Amino acid sequence: MTSGPENREPKLLHRGVHLDFLATSGWEFVRRRSGTGVVGVIACTEAMEVVLVEQYRRPLGCQVIELPAGLVGDQGAETILEAAARELEEETGYRAGVLDLLWSGPSSAGLTDEVLTVVRARELVRVDAGGGVDDECIEVHLVPLKDLDCWLDQRESAGALVDLKVRLARQALEWTP
Repeated sequence: MTSGPENREPKLLHRGVHLDFLATSGWEFVRRRSGTGVVGVIACTEAMEVVLVEQYRRPLGCQVIELPAGLVGDQGAETILEAAARELEEETGYRAGVLDLLWSGPSSAGLTDEVLTVVRARELVRVDAGGGVDDECIEVHLVPLKDLDCWLDQRESAGALVDLKVRLARQALEWTP
């Protein structure tokens, strides 16, 4: 087993519109060309409904149930909490009164250097229909927390995939700092 930092600059293999494909010490990975990370938002209404989004994801070739999420800093300098607030409102139409940082860590350590931060949104107010921006086609779902597992199982049976972060949302919503 090898460990420790490598001081070599990765070699650029290919530059895409949004991604750089890199290699170092024989390992290939991707790096986003814009943004400083990713934020995912665990949001729940006062009625204990989890706010989820569903959209077609081309790499997977199917609908995916996800937390509202997006890139931090892809549209200019912003903090993680500013990005969380922006993405929540763009995708779902909800504005949060309170945002709590929960966890940060690699999203797929063998594929990318991207770090994901998960935020909990509280005191939600609906200000818009949501649905995303530009060419996004996002469907917003409000799922009672008590029915979440059953609802997700039904969506999977219908052919959708469920992002694992959604399955972890229950623990975050039940945990109170």
